[in-house]
Amino acid sequence: MGRIIILVLALTALWLLLSGFFDKPLLLGFGAASVLFAAWFAHRAHILDDESVPGGVFPGIIGYLVWLGGEIGKANIMVARQALAVEPKLSPKLFLVPNPPQTTLGKVIFANSITLTPGTVTIDLRENEILVHGLTEELSDVAAITDMGKRVARIERRRSD
Repeated sequence: MGRIIILVLALTALWLLLSGFFDKPLLLGFGAASVLFAAWFAHRAHILDDESVPGGVFPGIIGYLVWLGGEIGKANIMVARQALAVEPKLSPKLFLVPNPPQTTLGKVIFANSITLTPGTVTIDLRENEILVHGLTEELSDVAAITDMGKRVARIERRRSD
């Protein structure tokens, strides 16, 4: 029952965020109906498991997303400097970083966080390490990416406690 409630709240928040309708009762009704139908359908299809509704990562993931937003902003500035430079100092390289998250969800969050950060792309996800492509020497900071993985692992530990 808890997963259905989490799913309904998440879908409601997403619908309100994307639609922007807060003052039209008919459209709010349609939105509520679509959210309830989607939740009912997910329940009926038996897909409300720990992967599809990872309620255990809350509230820790909120702080992580705020931190990640700051890191994405900093990396955007670094990439923009290179893009606007007369002679960009590009030094693309592949490098391995440790993969501290233990669960599949944690590994996916970590790999996607790397790819979301401008100038870095996750190339290969392995059991204990991740192959990453970095655009410049500055963006290929193994210590900073390892710190990102440790932050994801802390969210996992809170989840399993």
